[in-house]
Amino acid sequence: MEKVLMYNRFERLWHWSSALLILLLLFTGFEIHGTYTLLGFEMAVDVHIISAWTLIGLWVLAIFWHMVTGEWRQYVPSSANKLIAMMKYYGIDIFMGGGHPHHKTRKEKLNPMQRLAYLALHVAILPFSVLSGLLYYFYPYWGSIGIGGLSLVSIALIHTALAFAMLSFLIVHLYLALTTSEEPLGYLKAMTHGYENE
Repeated sequence: MEKVLMYNRFERLWHWSSALLILLLLFTGFEIHGTYTLLGFEMAVDVHIISAWTLIGLWVLAIFWHMVTGEWRQYVPSSANKLIAMMKYYGIDIFMGGGHPHHKTRKEKLNPMQRLAYLALHVAILPFSVLSGLLYYFYPYWGSIGIGGLSLVSIALIHTALAFAMLSFLIVHLYLALTTSEEPLGYLKAMTHGYENE
């Protein structure tokens, strides 16, 4: 095995910037909903809005980067057999000392379950979270653009449900990143300096 640059600077910057912004959005969003009071309502709303627009800008840049570099291929789902092998690994083999069924390379960084999880994140959770947030933000203009019949409460509930989905994703992501590497904190180190064994 040799160390290769698995994650370039942009990928690492995008990853950590997205993580920070999503954490800020969760933190301020739950305060806006009255879960706790740390920043105060007005400051939480301001930080939430600034973080949201910054994240949208970052995602636009990331989508462009993925298209130009061809990295979008990382998210194309694998065959059902490979997916089943990964599910068996995470459900049984990892606890019994079984071998990892996916050999990670620069061209195939994501295993079959990661591909599906990140695809769901990128085409469902994040876009609908942004859409519901934008609808909520532009509520005063609904009548003028012909969507005045929408329910603000429903949009808020959808946005909150997606926040919980994102929080769940982050918890699972962090758990797997910290516990499934062959070396202690290996995936965390790789996403910090970029290098990993191939």
